[in-house]
Amino acid sequence: MTLTQPTSSALPSAGRDTPLNLKVYGRVIALLYLLIAGVAGFTHFYLPSRLIVPGDAQATAANLLASPALYRVGSMGGELIILLSEVVLTVMLFMLFRHVNKTVALIATVARLIMTGIHGLNLLNSFFALTLLTGNMSVGAVASGERLALGMLFLDAHRYGFAIGTAFLSLHALALAYLIYTCGFLPRVLGVLFVLAGLGYLIDSAALLLTAQYVSTPPFIALPIAIAEVAFPLWLLVKGVDVPRWRVRLLGA
Repeated sequence: MTLTQPTSSALPSAGRDTPLNLKVYGRVIALLYLLIAGVAGFTHFYLPSRLIVPGDAQATAANLLASPALYRVGSMGGELIILLSEVVLTVMLFMLFRHVNKTVALIATVARLIMTGIHGLNLLNSFFALTLLTGNMSVGAVASGERLALGMLFLDAHRYGFAIGTAFLSLHALALAYLIYTCGFLPRVLGVLFVLAGLGYLIDSAALLLTAQYVSTPPFIALPIAIAEVAFPLWLLVKGVDVPRWRVRLLGA
């Protein structure tokens, strides 16, 4: 009696990519992109415009004292939602593109996770700023003027920390642009959009770090970034991945 080795077709398919998995990856990526975009719009743009007055510690402190819960829940809580979503999104992107070019997919993954880690640590700057500007009991012994100055310093540190993290996002976006452009199962125009977005992120972060007068992202940089970050998830949500072309890519991997 002889024992035959099981053929590859008889092996269990657990863990293998399937069209169903592909659709799940695409839908999860799309929903997380849109969630992050929505929360980031509120946390990174709307709230600062309401609460933080650049260069005016007294007015900023007054705004935070009037709405401390809004800053805690909206800004810090919103940032936590973004960071947790980023981790899942990064893994899903790697799963979708790992057969296209594993090295580039790893570069994209590591760069986005580094950004997420930097932004996570950067939350401490928000916490310290809130504590100082609102006169929390733990810093009650610090003179009022010093507290306000330190609070604004931590707000500036948060802004610069965010810019440093965004520099790594530019590397992620450029790697993602290559993966999208060469994959064959997504429109190449999305890859071109992410090239523009990656360059925009890089210019934006460099200008903020190196130029004192740079306080907001100009429209010619913000617009390509917004188009890429919205067009990609909407395509995945509405059209999805071209499964026959994905199969060709999988067989050639």
